[in-house]
Amino acid sequence: MFISIFGAMESGIIYAIMALGVYLTFRILDFPDLTVEGSFVTGAAVAASSIVNGIPPITATILAAFAGFIAGCLTGVLHTKGKINPLLAGILMMTALYSINLRIMGQPTISLLQETTLFNQLGSLWSATGIDAFLNNILSTIGLEQLPTTWAILLVMIVITIIIKLLTDYFLKTEVGLALRAIGDNKKMVRSLSANTDLLIIFGVGISNALVATAGGLIGQLGGFADANMGLGLIVIGLASIIIGEALFSTKTIAKATLAVILGAIIYRIIVTLALRIDFMETGDMKMITAIIVIAALVIPRVLQARKENRRRQQKRAQLDQQLRGSSDA
Repeated sequence: MFISIFGAMESGIIYAIMALGVYLTFRILDFPDLTVEGSFVTGAAVAASSIVNGIPPITATILAAFAGFIAGCLTGVLHTKGKINPLLAGILMMTALYSINLRIMGQPTISLLQETTLFNQLGSLWSATGIDAFLNNILSTIGLEQLPTTWAILLVMIVITIIIKLLTDYFLKTEVGLALRAIGDNKKMVRSLSANTDLLIIFGVGISNALVATAGGLIGQLGGFADANMGLGLIVIGLASIIIGEALFSTKTIAKATLAVILGAIIYRIIVTLALRIDFMETGDMKMITAIIVIAALVIPRVLQARKENRRRQQKRAQLDQQLRGSSDA
């Protein structure tokens, strides 16, 4: 059980980067962008192809982010300059990226099991320090289960995700970030102030897909492969992470909202992992589990809010009845 939850947290913290990208388009820009299902694979394809061709993993990950940025910018151009509906623009770009990703990889799947990835390097570096052996000895002494061999990867990914979160928070408080938030609230008002809304939308969608592609590159290296179909249903995962985070945690400020998205992504992965441990559940049921999680995250808070509102009305009615009785007795 511990190992399963640990693995869920490990992948969840990487998917949190993807969820932050989805948050930028769906919540900040109010732009329903389906490009992410293609740009996620693009990130994995570029990273895997680069590593196979001898490029250092860190450079390959940066190239993956840049490729995602370009894909997002193209979606923004289709919408702003081509006057195409944002949903349709995302679908068109996602469709085009499927073929582009196959071109990048040269085949449907690229294996990284025999290659040196970013996580291989981190694991080797951590083992060389002897810290993992030291901690495992302590855990063995007090009778606890030893840490998984990849715990250092989780630690490093937490640090990386927190850095990306802080950079996102800072970006959304800059002049450009505030303009993007304003566009999501009232595009016409921002345009009336002579702001170049088209350029801002293109840039915002590009940044969003850069984060998604970064997550794709990292997931590809973590799993040891890049596949042309690994982005299927990704938009639902991103939305599920956002919805769960917003349902469980406060989102009154940008900092709290981005933290809620990260925690939502981790919780989502843990829920899916625990659900798949049920005897009658199979791996193929993952899409159904995701749908159930999203439905629950959407419906339960509303039901609880409705009950709370009904309880408040009943209390108010009871107080009013008591006041009326007191005035009639007088």
